[in-house]
Amino acid sequence: METLLAGMASALWLGTLTSISPCPLATNVVAISFVGKRVGSTGQVLLAGLLYTLGRMLAYLALGALVVAGLLSIPGLSNFLQKYMNQILGPVLILAGMVLLDMLAPNLPALEAGPKVQQRVERAGPWGAGLLGILFALSFCPVSAALFFGSLIPLALRQQSSLALPALFGLGTGIPVIAFAIVLAFSARSVGRLLDRLTQLEKYARPLTGGIFILVGIYYCLIYIFGLAW
Repeated sequence: METLLAGMASALWLGTLTSISPCPLATNVVAISFVGKRVGSTGQVLLAGLLYTLGRMLAYLALGALVVAGLLSIPGLSNFLQKYMNQILGPVLILAGMVLLDMLAPNLPALEAGPKVQQRVERAGPWGAGLLGILFALSFCPVSAALFFGSLIPLALRQQSSLALPALFGLGTGIPVIAFAIVLAFSARSVGRLLDRLTQLEKYARPLTGGIFILVGIYYCLIYIFGLAW
């Protein structure tokens, strides 16, 4: 039970860290702009923020469920992962940490919304925020890909959780937009200060998390690959 709770807390933190990293934060700023400009009442602002977050949760839940359930449903691969997961996790965490520390910068194809999709989002009003959340969730950049595929997916595989952990990750990625929606609904002048604080938090949180990933990855390599005992 404690392991599961730790996994859930880790998934939520990884999602939150994703949301305040430069590339995902830029998409969240676009979402905040959409929420603030396209709706006209406090209730609609909050609804749009919640729908955007729900869209991100659904996207990551669906993708995580497909990847985790797909890997676990193949008997040979499932047995392989159960046997060698700890050995695989070490190098994966090291690589993910290197991406977070900007030591690696893999090139990923960008997913951009075409004019037709943008028009649908515009016409949908606050409900378009949900579609926006899905689109932005699937627009992976190196940091978000490292955190999702390099950290969350191995964690979900270890916990055999194809739904809860990806959903919590998605919730974490939408927390800033919910916070901004609340601020917009009651005090738009505070948005700039909140954005500055999140940017400052990211400067410390991402390197710290990246360093922890590398240290834990080295630990796993020493214990499970090289067989060193402490």
